[in-house]
Amino acid sequence: MALPPEKASELKQIIHNHMTKMDIHGKVRGVLAETVRDELGLGHQNLSEEDLMRALRRRGIIDDVMRDLSFVQDMPNREVISATKASKHFVDKEPAELKKPNIDPTRRYLYMQILGGKAFLEHMQESELLPGQVCSTFTLYLHFRNQRFRSKPVPCACEPDLQEGFLLEVQRDHLGDGNKMVDAITMLSIRDPVHMVLIKTDTSNERTLVASCFLDWQSVLSSPNGRTSSAVELLGVGSEAKVLVGILNLKLELLPQLNQTLTQEVVNAQDENGVNRPVCSYIRPLRAGRLLDTPRQAARFVSLLGYEKAPVVGGGGKQEQWCTLLSFLCQNKGDCEDHANLLCSLLLGFGLNAYVCVGTTAKSVPHTWVMACGTDGTITFWNSLTGDRYIHKSNNPDDPPLLQQQKPTYPYRTIGCVFNHQSFFANCQPSDAVELCEFDFHDESKWKAMSEEAIMTVCAQGSTTSLPPFPPLCASVIDSAAASNEIELEIRNMVSEHRKDLGLATVWDDHLSYLLSPALSAYEMERTTGISCGNEEFQDAIRRAVPDGHTFKGFPIHFVHRNARRAFSTCLRSPFCDEIVCCRGDHVRIAVRVRVFPYPESACAVWIMFACKYRLVL
Repeated sequence: MALPPEKASELKQIIHNHMTKMDIHGKVRGVLAETVRDELGLGHQNLSEEDLMRALRRRGIIDDVMRDLSFVQDMPNREVISATKASKHFVDKEPAELKKPNIDPTRRYLYMQILGGKAFLEHMQESELLPGQVCSTFTLYLHFRNQRFRSKPVPCACEPDLQEGFLLEVQRDHLGDGNKMVDAITMLSIRDPVHMVLIKTDTSNERTLVASCFLDWQSVLSSPNGRTSSAVELLGVGSEAKVLVGILNLKLELLPQLNQTLTQEVVNAQDENGVNRPVCSYIRPLRAGRLLDTPRQAARFVSLLGYEKAPVVGGGGKQEQWCTLLSFLCQNKGDCEDHANLLCSLLLGFGLNAYVCVGTTAKSVPHTWVMACGTDGTITFWNSLTGDRYIHKSNNPDDPPLLQQQKPTYPYRTIGCVFNHQSFFANCQPSDAVELCEFDFHDESKWKAMSEEAIMTVCAQGSTTSLPPFPPLCASVIDSAAASNEIELEIRNMVSEHRKDLGLATVWDDHLSYLLSPALSAYEMERTTGISCGNEEFQDAIRRAVPDGHTFKGFPIHFVHRNARRAFSTCLRSPFCDEIVCCRGDHVRIAVRVRVFPYPESACAVWIMFACKYRLVL
């Protein structure tokens, strides 16, 4: 709940009074003049906001403002304080350490403590929760060297109560050294950062990526007693990538303690970071273990992750923002590039010769999809958003006009380039139309290849522009039977209420509902394998369940979420479903069946089938 307008104005006035008392405007003007004169030279006229903020932070002015803004001491109206969760805004405090975990004394660990957050200004107006009230939550996700962690969700607030300890195991890469404790020199050669992703989950269970950052933990190698504390600034994403969204208090500790520490100069020499990354670095062979069994099942899994274009402040064109894999998986949604990168990586993991294709759709919209080249020369396009597959057969533009040309079944118009983790090919054929393209990458007259050595230089593991190691996929935590029963019960209640509003009684046919299960299973199998089976048995069972003189109607529909009310609202927009739910006649019996099919990363396919049987009235 937002603050009342008069309270918000009062809060702004208090902040303005503090800034006037500290003469912030005068200090900013002084810093601006001094920076231009001393650092940029008299002839320099352009001073960016980033330059100014850096100068203010270096002179301690920002820290002075944050320390002075203590609402507890200066706010005359305590109602403004109680209207938010953060009654101690910006007051520096030393949080207590968490209890240390038990460890294997023969292994080396990095114990990372999250000791609260502050300055999440977007959530200053979060109201205090009432008992049982549902609110938006923050969840912190971590990835480090093939290990994944997540915090408990906490209510969104200006100072979120994130209090978690994560035990990250540090391992050696060389075969046979897995049981040896790593020393300081060996850890210095480990360039993998800790990837931190902060996700906001709103009251409708929609996830939003708040921040994504890479933590350089190696500073702990030069710290006394192998422990250090820091405040990590979390920046926004996309067009707000330079905007501070909040601060997390961290403590890092090496367990067991090091016998020797390194000098700060040695540690700093290993600090290599890059902002812009080549597209090839977003692809890497990814094995799903036993979570996915076939490439087609992998395509089905990727298609179940939500599709959402990268947001653009103020509208405008498409935002060119590619997520790291961890951010994509934690959100459970992303743009078409994120889907294509993940699917290509999974197909490579299954041993296919896969590439990401960059081009346009039939409507000339920029798009990416995946291509697999078979050993027999077959080219297969994979739609990463739907899981559909298309066989490509090129047309010859020199064929006689009377020769029948094949009409493409795929929804792609042009293709500009293809790439994976080892190759990048630019299309240099006379036409970039997909239906006319030939995919012989050895023919330099058709495809211009980038040097593989150049690609490996900038994309190989450990290079300054490469992404950290891909996180492993996590198994689903969804109980299929429980989730199916829960959604089905909610749908039943909504159907009964809807018919009641229309003055209709509802008589449920539990046997008919059960008979719908094979159909839902067959629908999902067809989506996963492309094979349709079991339809004969389903039709035979329905014929036996519907008496002579009665009519049966069924309506199946598919969702990638588990929100029953949202699903039912969508179903009623279909005239076929509305005709079943609102069925009138003699001996009307209503049936509904829900089946949830879980996949890794809490992705799921939800199938719902509505049905009715009734006697025709002549």
